[in-house]
Amino acid sequence: MRRVMHRGLALVCLLVCLWALPAAAETPAYAYEKTGMGTVYQSPSLRYSIETGILDGTKVYVSRIWMEEPGKQILKAGSAWHEHLAEAEALAKKLPRAALVINGSGYVSPLYPEIPENYPGSSPDYYFTPLGSITVTNGVLLRNLPGVPYYGLTLEADGLHMYMGADNEEVLAGEPSQTWAFYEKCPLIAGGESVLDRDWDFAQRKATRTVIARVDDHNYVVLTVTSAHGATLMTCTDFLLGEFQPEWAFNLDGGPSSALLRRRYGKKGHHLVYGARQKIVDVMGFAELENE
Repeated sequence: MRRVMHRGLALVCLLVCLWALPAAAETPAYAYEKTGMGTVYQSPSLRYSIETGILDGTKVYVSRIWMEEPGKQILKAGSAWHEHLAEAEALAKKLPRAALVINGSGYVSPLYPEIPENYPGSSPDYYFTPLGSITVTNGVLLRNLPGVPYYGLTLEADGLHMYMGADNEEVLAGEPSQTWAFYEKCPLIAGGESVLDRDWDFAQRKATRTVIARVDDHNYVVLTVTSAHGATLMTCTDFLLGEFQPEWAFNLDGGPSSALLRRRYGKKGHHLVYGARQKIVDVMGFAELENE
């Protein structure tokens, strides 16, 4: 009887010890190594840094951005509506106040006429214009497709917002001064959780990427994936969730359209950190407050 009790006690002790051991660490869904720190920009209303790193074997730039009043400090410049596209550097020149500039919306051109089936009208109606059922530039409403839900970003009084299939009336009620859009499935994170369709072939493809994420009211992150090997949207999503836990993240245009330009503090003109000088439809800029 004592031997049986001893064995039972030993089993209980073993189970307690196993329960007390720390759980095995989960294998991360990505591998990231910081390799260096590039430009650091500091002013009273705007701070940013550009970090270089290796994400799953691909060189990336991670731009951390802090703004005092994002609704007043995020800018947009676009190509001539329905006429032609322009290089990112030419569009950046339209934003001399911007200290950091990235590529913006996906677009439709005669070479890439991938127009959603629910857009009314013929293909030429959309050439040299951004994707998205709504387009607002500097407070001017350039497109409003009734009945076509909006997927994209808006700049409102308190900063950037991401919409997923919203009615246009709901979007316009926020009185956006700017919009940026791409494919309907380009929202990656919402409410702090992944909303990415991982069965989407575009998400599974390794490619150059530009992803912007909102961490909180004042802080944003831009992930620029270079074309050395490229990264999937799954990797980008997992990386942003693992490193920053953002409120939301959106995949902007990428591939040859990717662009990252910076201006040093107190200097004029922008330097191209990354990009292929591809002609694009619009850019997003981050600037100091005008009265600074």
